[in-house]
Amino acid sequence: MRLLIVNALYPPHRIGGAETSVALLAEALARDGVEVHVATLDAGSAEQVVVERGVIVHRLPIDQYYWPWGGSRPGSGRRALWHWRDRWNRAAAARFGRLLDTVRPDLVHSHVLTGFGASIWPEVKRRGLSLAHSLRDYALICPRSALFRNGQPCVSRCVDCQLVTRPTRAASALVDAVAGNSDFILAAHRDAGRFKAVDGRSLFNVVPRPKRVSARPTEGPLTFGFMGRIEAEKGIETLLNALPHIGRDAWRLRIAGVGRDAYAERLRGQSDDPRIDWLGWADAGDFVRSIDVLMIPSLWPEPLPRTLVEGVAHGRSIIAAASGGIPEVATIGRCIALFRPGDARALAEVMRGAIDHSAPWRTGGAASAEALDPFSERAVVAAHHEFYDAARRAATGT
Repeated sequence: MRLLIVNALYPPHRIGGAETSVALLAEALARDGVEVHVATLDAGSAEQVVVERGVIVHRLPIDQYYWPWGGSRPGSGRRALWHWRDRWNRAAAARFGRLLDTVRPDLVHSHVLTGFGASIWPEVKRRGLSLAHSLRDYALICPRSALFRNGQPCVSRCVDCQLVTRPTRAASALVDAVAGNSDFILAAHRDAGRFKAVDGRSLFNVVPRPKRVSARPTEGPLTFGFMGRIEAEKGIETLLNALPHIGRDAWRLRIAGVGRDAYAERLRGQSDDPRIDWLGWADAGDFVRSIDVLMIPSLWPEPLPRTLVEGVAHGRSIIAAASGGIPEVATIGRCIALFRPGDARALAEVMRGAIDHSAPWRTGGAASAEALDPFSERAVVAAHHEFYDAARRAATGT
């Protein structure tokens, strides 16, 4: 099978877990004998084709007003124009159509479409190809991709969101099979009128297990760790606001990640406790090995953070907000606690309990020997072959 995967970014471009998940999937399928092509965006002005780890990567110039991942934040007017073009990007669709004619895939599997737009889907169907789509964010129903606005999760969809994303409603019917990395994200899209009659399922990501799980000290302060983009929707302020309410001294907090400079600097200025280490960018493996408890205090409805599964795989305990799809995997860990999103005092109570009874929190990891099996390369590849078979059957009516 010749497969074309589409994702906005691909390593070395990374802003979150989606790029890692897509790359691991592409490489795993290539090892399984699939001819894998990836279409992704690049800040350059010329198309490039490179082979990386057995995957043929097509890096395409972005047909937009600016490159949105990095650099200074544009003004509101330019951002509005960007989102308006992204709702149905004819230039991106035409460029993608030319790539389809070059690659001639048997099936197209789209993921994050920011910068491409759902306008590429009709190009796939005009050529009679099978089309599968994986939901990794909310861009098809929310221009901000996160169902999060003005520092709060959205409880209903804004009028401007409905207007800007309106074309994706009809376009979603072109998809032959759809998957979410949680039941939550798939249900959210169906509730918004997308993929109503499309075959749907949940598909997990490949999360490699470390060759060895490093032990943590059994004495000393309990070390909590936050790793992710330093942005409001990630709940970093909930975590920082919880610290004064813990009422205990025997703790440390390590924060790894980058974000908008002004926002990150403001938070650092307000949080000068010597027990807090602001690390900036950090290697994920090294960071997880340096902590006892991984913190995921998300305010936005996380579809399913791969950091949670990675933390468990590395033998760590988890404290997470009960947001989005997080509760769906809360049983995979030996020591996982959930709290209400945005509730700093509730989070402080959980952290205080972990400090007072630290022994189980220092020896986390998987709840059983089989708990992480659904995230293995073998299981994920097999599930994706079934997903592709379903898309082909739907496309041909067989």
